[in-house]
Amino acid sequence: MNKRIFSKPFLSGLLGATLMFSACTDLKNAETDSVIVGSGGASENLDPAALLDAIYKSDIGSITDQAGIYSLYEHTTDEMIPPTRGTDWGDNGVWRQLYQHTWDPTHAYVLGAWNQLNQRVYKCNQILAAKPSPEQAAQAKFLRAFFMWHVMDLFGQVPFRNYGEGVDVNPQVFTRSQALEFVVKDLTEALPNLASKGPDPQNFVPTKAAANAMLARVFLNKAVYLSEVPEGPYTFAKADMDKVVEYVDAVTDEGYSFEDDYFMNFSKNASKEIIFTSSSGTPENRYRMTLHYDNKPDGWNGFATLADFYGKFDANDERRGRYPTPDGTEFSGIARGFLVGQQYNDKNEQVINSRSKKPLAFTPEVPLVGASTEQGIRVIKYHPSDKGQYILLRYSDIYLMKAEAILRGGSGDKTALELVNDLRASRGASALGSLDEAALLDERGRELYWEGYRRVDLVRFGSFGKTWQDKDNADGYRVLFPIPQQAIDSNPNLTQNSGYAGAK
Repeated sequence: MNKRIFSKPFLSGLLGATLMFSACTDLKNAETDSVIVGSGGASENLDPAALLDAIYKSDIGSITDQAGIYSLYEHTTDEMIPPTRGTDWGDNGVWRQLYQHTWDPTHAYVLGAWNQLNQRVYKCNQILAAKPSPEQAAQAKFLRAFFMWHVMDLFGQVPFRNYGEGVDVNPQVFTRSQALEFVVKDLTEALPNLASKGPDPQNFVPTKAAANAMLARVFLNKAVYLSEVPEGPYTFAKADMDKVVEYVDAVTDEGYSFEDDYFMNFSKNASKEIIFTSSSGTPENRYRMTLHYDNKPDGWNGFATLADFYGKFDANDERRGRYPTPDGTEFSGIARGFLVGQQYNDKNEQVINSRSKKPLAFTPEVPLVGASTEQGIRVIKYHPSDKGQYILLRYSDIYLMKAEAILRGGSGDKTALELVNDLRASRGASALGSLDEAALLDERGRELYWEGYRRVDLVRFGSFGKTWQDKDNADGYRVLFPIPQQAIDSNPNLTQNSGYAGAK
């Protein structure tokens, strides 16, 4: 289903790479780098406003693609499976390798994510060297921290090129702890000059709430980033957990709260939860990559969720799904949430599988290889009828971070169980009688499925190396991805992560 990928590594003498990727569609814009670099490394004609605008209108959109960055966070987890249907989605095994934890340093999406993220860090360095206003500098620091956090989280080390360094200078490399310190410094320094703004589906310019949300995420995962053994076990300091609570409360004080209608979060309508979104790219990939060919608009008949993951939901939990009423009074056609069973069109007629000529009904069971076209529960959050901007930070996510921080020893105004049950009540789910780490991990899955951060949660809870359907590899070192081989070949300051070929 995918066309070939052509990419370059984040080389020592280059600003970044151009990753041109297309999967069944041309929804993703091709990346370009229009910055002129002289022989001495100095950039000419830098305009901080234009550079910021380019990041908002193009660069952040790379996260909305189903490959690259997103695939490393979701296809490696227990909530998304990439079944091969005949020859469809075989793609030389790139999806299966992620799902089964068998990737290596030459994997195309590992290279693509590395290039995309490091390129964007450098672009933020350019903005900060271009005499930005205090507000522009704050936005650039937030964005640099946002992109660098991804590199730190995924790869454990971060190459960094200072503005003005020539092509003959190999980028220095931050360790994970150094990168952590850098990210916290950027976010903290950005806070005073970012706008104070409440929830808005068009929140694509970072605000104080966005910086506080990112700080909460960083401190919640701090034990992971400082661990001498990447796969843990991790020791969560009370002081760090108290900081998480502090940052989440600061977001609440900006006017954020639960959206009354769960699926409105992903629509173009106003939401009480939206902290930071992408103004570029499109969430259209999210429903096309899962819908059947015979669903309208045409799907690519790709990814599904696991029956075990679907089984974590109570029947009355609205997050499990909202289905069309037979008379079409609520809405018609494609459901929201998990699509299982008979499918209907906008006229409330049964969709017919054009290949089998039988009514199209999605089944919970789906093998990784050799799946039929109707196997697998599909997932829709951004609905074709009213999709909104792609969400990067959402209030319920950080609200559950607060609950987790309190569960791990932090102090707060409520217990972790009370916080989780408040959220569950807003979603129509029954209250939990008790709460432990396993139950909280499940709750994060129920609230945040397919939103792009499941891998982070599994690592922090010590569950990334566990096995699930068609995934038997339990290698602990895979909590970090390998440094792409091309990047190591171009920058001798980089070293391969432990466990991978070439590691020292």
